Amino acid sequence: MDGQAMAPLVTLLLLALAVQSSGADADLVCDAVEGSMVQVDAGNGQVFGLNASGNAFTLNNLIWTPLVGQFLHVTVGLAGVWAAGTGNHPFKMIGGDWARINGDKIKQVDAGGDGFLAAVGDKGEVFCLRRSETVATRYHTELRWAQIEGKLKYYTCGLKGCWGVNDTDSIHYRVGTKRGECGGTDWEVVDGKLAMVEISTEGSVYGVSDNGTLFQRAGISNENPVGTGWDEMEYKSHVFRHVSEDLGRLWLVTKDQKVFTCAL
Repeated sequence: MDGQAMAPLVTLLLLALAVQSSGADADLVCDAVEGSMVQVDAGNGQVFGLNASGNAFTLNNLIWTPLVGQFLHVTVGLAGVWAAGTGNHPFKMIGGDWARINGDKIKQVDAGGDGFLAAVGDKGEVFCLRRSETVATRYHTELRWAQIEGKLKYYTCGLKGCWGVNDTDSIHYRVGTKRGECGGTDWEVVDGKLAMVEISTEGSVYGVSDNGTLFQRAGISNENPVGTGWDEMEYKSHVFRHVSEDLGRLWLVTKDQKVFTCAL
């Protein structure tokens, strides 16, 4: 075979190698974290998690420190540390202890907005709590949730808006959220299907599909906070159930409850 005939084959081989090296195994540099978790949330420089029994933990020097109580979901962010209890009651960490807060029952909660709290009720209602309310929350405070139209199974907020997914895995962006507020004005349907979605405080958006595939939203900017599309991410053929990100570090939970942290 002469040089001219080999040139296209060499080009194809180089392209194939480029495709292989561009996978997430090359992009993600991850470390395993000891312990089994079903949900991890990172925000405000802290990491909290729940195991399969609902026991809560906080991470110190990559070691899980147990906390009192059992919960359905835990979150940490600019609004503080909050959780949805096994009886769907809201809890806030005050002085290192969990304080049960009065108000509507919730099954999922997110503290990643600009001081405000987002939550999903036990019947799928969508709630938000203004920053002035989260700051003033004390023991036995009666939460004055603002209810947003629609039904979701997961709702998350950051400085660049709020995202949610419903029972059919349809993805929605909440238009018109403002700093310190989470009510917004309308829902915008976003392409794709996800079982859960998470926006970091800084505005990066990640999601996990029903089959455990990990995605990152591309093209997010101040001018276009909803972005332009989903980029698939992979790490050692794992299938995932949950993702969170804070301060340039990704936190992944696999379907078999392994935890990884990855530098971005």
